[in-house]
Amino acid sequence: MTVFIMVAGVFTGTHVWQETAARLIAAGSEVHAVPLTGVDAGRPATSVRVDLETHIADVIAVIDAVDAESGRETVLVGHDYGIHPVLGAADRRPQRVARVVYLDCGMPQNGVPALAAVPDQTLRARLAEGAERADAEGELAPPARDEWQRWGSTAGVSDAALDRLTALAAPQPLGTLLQPLRLTGAVAAVPTTGVLCTRNGVSVDLVQRLVDFGDPMLAALTDPQVSFFELPTGHWPMLSCPAELADVLLRAAAGEGQRLRPVGADAPPAHLRPFPLDVPELPRDRKGHVDLYVPDAEGPRPAVVFVHGGPVPAGARPAPRDWPTLVGYARLAAAEGMVGVTLDHRLHDIADYERAAADVTAAVELVRADPRVDADRVALWFFSGGGLLTAPWLTKPPAWLRCLAASYPVMAPLTNWGLTGSRFRPARAVTHAGPLPIVLLRAGRETPEIATTVEAFVTAANDCGAHLELVDVPNGHHGFETVDAAEETRPALRHAMRSVVTHLTG
Repeated sequence: MTVFIMVAGVFTGTHVWQETAARLIAAGSEVHAVPLTGVDAGRPATSVRVDLETHIADVIAVIDAVDAESGRETVLVGHDYGIHPVLGAADRRPQRVARVVYLDCGMPQNGVPALAAVPDQTLRARLAEGAERADAEGELAPPARDEWQRWGSTAGVSDAALDRLTALAAPQPLGTLLQPLRLTGAVAAVPTTGVLCTRNGVSVDLVQRLVDFGDPMLAALTDPQVSFFELPTGHWPMLSCPAELADVLLRAAAGEGQRLRPVGADAPPAHLRPFPLDVPELPRDRKGHVDLYVPDAEGPRPAVVFVHGGPVPAGARPAPRDWPTLVGYARLAAAEGMVGVTLDHRLHDIADYERAAADVTAAVELVRADPRVDADRVALWFFSGGGLLTAPWLTKPPAWLRCLAASYPVMAPLTNWGLTGSRFRPARAVTHAGPLPIVLLRAGRETPEIATTVEAFVTAANDCGAHLELVDVPNGHHGFETVDAAEETRPALRHAMRSVVTHLTG
């Protein structure tokens, strides 16, 4: 028999587990939903201060109450904030825990508070200011009914369930978010399973791509004792699909799940595969964080600046400007008589869009100052998560910007990015684009969450009469240049490049 010990996220209590717990019990498991001190109605605060260590003690008490001699395996499940007390408890009782399940949450690190996982960046900054003033007392009020989206996608949650979630929500003691998690490292030996809710913006494929970038912190996710499942729902699967969640938890307890591929295990990761078009082997001219591929042509030439997506870990090697896809695009532009440009920018985290935008601006200024470049004829071409970086250029296009292109772009912040109030919203910015030509390469098999942002952008562009040209890759996936068959992507790449060159030279 498996004993599931389940810990809920911010503002929520044991009530959220009722339907999932009932299904686990019916399958023969034992279930304990942990009432957290100061949050759950069944466990009011008994002291002035409630912090993360208080909640870790709550979980340890439940672990210790399970008969260790019974032969039952204990699985800890942490949702959202709940993974912090779960890890703290598992680190202190590693031999009593058979598996830790990360339910749609991040990967907390030793010495880092749960505040770092709060998705709303504005709120995170405000709470961080309080932490600097050592003001860890007090509580964070729960969200109103229409504010839950700021904490994660509510996709799949019925109106009735959302009403109940709101009615039973409780204030979160600030100490639980501000106190750093302290781990000895013992928990590293405990097998883990990640349950990813794809409607909240995370998938196994996305995690694999992040691993492929070579981030050392993520290398441990390729260990054979780490498994993954996906649920096609939002951030609260215990409310939106309790039966499916129960099934996944039972399979996780049995050691099932998808494993990630170690970097370079079978073949190069997608971002390091060859560019699908034959392009001339032009040398690069490296200037700071910018590489120029200059054609053998007279006079200053128009330039196409290719802006990579992300987030990309700071330690990723090779760096994005050396990826075959971006180098291939730059050399393709050079073959058309343009100066092709790649660059590195500091979009290492969702919170980095402002500094990434500054890096792109600095790169463009460097390129335009080069005597081999026609400073009055420049195009910008964005990829993937770099799509949000189009917003400043769409809002106020300079006269020298002759075209803006984007390939499989993210055109609005995803739900779990916490960018409420951000200026990086291309669907809003496009209303100011005026006559600026826009070329958008659209993947027909894009992930639903990203596809929704693209469709919203296309609708906004059409409504305001923007000069938008769509280049569709009907069977294309995200990153189609190296993910899909070259025969299907080549025509789209050639067509898009011809369109950009026409706008630069016309």
